[in-house]
Amino acid sequence: MATACDAVPNPATVQGLRDVANRLRVLAIRATCACSSGHPTSCCSAAEIMAVLFFHTMRYKQTEPEHPDNDRFVLSKGHAAPVLYAAWMEAGHVSEADLLNLRKVHCDLEGHPTPRLSFVDVATGSLGQGLGAACGMAYTGKYLDKASYRVFCLMGDGESSEGSVWEALAFASHYRLDNLVAVFDVNRLGQSGSTPLGHCTDVYQQRCEAFGWNTCLVDGHDVEALCRAFWQATQVQNKPTAIIAKTFKGRGIPNIEDAENWHGKPVPRERADAIVKLIESQIQTHSSLIPKAPVEDSPPVNITNIKMTSPPAYKVGHVMATRKACGLALAKLGHAHERVIVLDGDTKNSTFSEIFKKEHPERFIECFIAEQNMVSVALGCAARGRTVAFASTFAAFLTRAFDQLRMGAISESNINLVGSHCGVSVGEDGPSQMALEDLAMFRSIPGCTVFYPSDAVSTEHAVRLAANTKGMCFIRTSRPETAVLYTPQENFAVGQAKVLRHSVEDEATVIGAGVTLHEALAAAGDLSQEGISIRVIDLFTVKPLDAATIVSNARATGGRLLTVEDHYPEGGIGEAVCAAVAQEPGIRVRQLAVSHVPRSGKPSELLDMFGISARHIAEAVKCMLK
Repeated sequence: MATACDAVPNPATVQGLRDVANRLRVLAIRATCACSSGHPTSCCSAAEIMAVLFFHTMRYKQTEPEHPDNDRFVLSKGHAAPVLYAAWMEAGHVSEADLLNLRKVHCDLEGHPTPRLSFVDVATGSLGQGLGAACGMAYTGKYLDKASYRVFCLMGDGESSEGSVWEALAFASHYRLDNLVAVFDVNRLGQSGSTPLGHCTDVYQQRCEAFGWNTCLVDGHDVEALCRAFWQATQVQNKPTAIIAKTFKGRGIPNIEDAENWHGKPVPRERADAIVKLIESQIQTHSSLIPKAPVEDSPPVNITNIKMTSPPAYKVGHVMATRKACGLALAKLGHAHERVIVLDGDTKNSTFSEIFKKEHPERFIECFIAEQNMVSVALGCAARGRTVAFASTFAAFLTRAFDQLRMGAISESNINLVGSHCGVSVGEDGPSQMALEDLAMFRSIPGCTVFYPSDAVSTEHAVRLAANTKGMCFIRTSRPETAVLYTPQENFAVGQAKVLRHSVEDEATVIGAGVTLHEALAAAGDLSQEGISIRVIDLFTVKPLDAATIVSNARATGGRLLTVEDHYPEGGIGEAVCAAVAQEPGIRVRQLAVSHVPRSGKPSELLDMFGISARHIAEAVKCMLK
């Protein structure tokens, strides 16, 4: 616990912190000069904040940055990465040689922080996302780990124009995250000019208080005031704390401090030595300040090899929507492992995540209608392997969180997204609710596994596999009820398609997933009445694609492949299959997809109107055979 000494440090500590801040400035200037790029002025405004946090306030093990009991730190203003690297050099975890190789291809100290580094939990640099991730870490610490570690997030004033920041502020207040401290580095200047509020720190304070936060205004270059502010935050219960720190960009650099047009520019080489000498002349001590050790009270967590307690309890022919099967599977997975959590964006009665909430209320996080923040919170919850996080909403609404998902991939995060209500099969709700771009979006994310189950059994397996698959996963679920196709004993694996219907007489292969797989099977039945036999493949995972199964079956059916999907053609199943067979001679692919913006109507009407129904599949096969 914080003590009175934390609030009022002795004079020697105060001077030591001032000296650390100046050493951080010097290192940031030298590192950015060495690579002729970077943001030294943004580092200089935050130097005292970083010095106080890392060498007075935060509790952590210097030699074990990933220790579960350490306080967490998120540098939301990721362009100030050199000051973070400098702090870890001061702590003894980064070498000066590495720091002076900043931004070079062989060095892990990149222009913005990524988890390539042991002391970085989430990638930052796309502004406005750090606080949401910090919320996830703080929520995990308070409600799941029930541990003493605290979470600190350093933000720029410019990034507070991002709406995702205010989504996070609302979330933290609603969940009374008193273990969370956000520091606004209000240095007045953005990238291309002044920020909207400049140095009006009272307005930042009023806005944060309106969102339910405890706030503290402070001179961001006064280490005593910063020590006092961070200590006061520990005394507040049931409210997160925002420290509004008035600072100056380029602090300590003559003719650059508080001047415009210096964002993202190193100081001129011909001036660098003189500037460094000036700052070093203010340093009075050279002894190291040792951070306090953490309280070791986090429970041990092992989230590997999670297994369902029993096989799927569905019979072939039973009818159930995959969105409901997913809700049931998540609840079942929650019984299999106590670290499975589910987040939702006020759609739990449609995604059926409410089943998980009913059975595991202490592990369900309602994120309300704030999908960007929901994804960021999930990233924070999953950091350091503390949870297996599933975040669910309508798949269409995940598109607004694409940047958060993109940053999640850079973070090498193991989060799972569930997107329901995909395609025109949504029906009467109309095109605003229909996900028709989501496969393209998730396929474009590096390392992302894309599941597209077609019945209740495969959906349950998709949930189990996602929980155990490294990297980001997306599970696409549908609204209509569909028949169960697989027995409970069927085995599923990532990247393994299923051949559901085949014979030696097959003349074409049809590939579907979700509702279009059922349309393909219906078309196969209709065509068989006309003496035409076709093969039907269930992809199960759109990424990675089972190219071997696709190619071998295409060859066995005269090189004729037909893809059918409840998605726009761009970036969907058809293009994935085309890419997989592009180098294979003699294989021709025809694609059926939703060709333009749809409209309201009954699902069956819309499937037919947009050319992806059983009737259109049968007609396309006949055309291929001609």
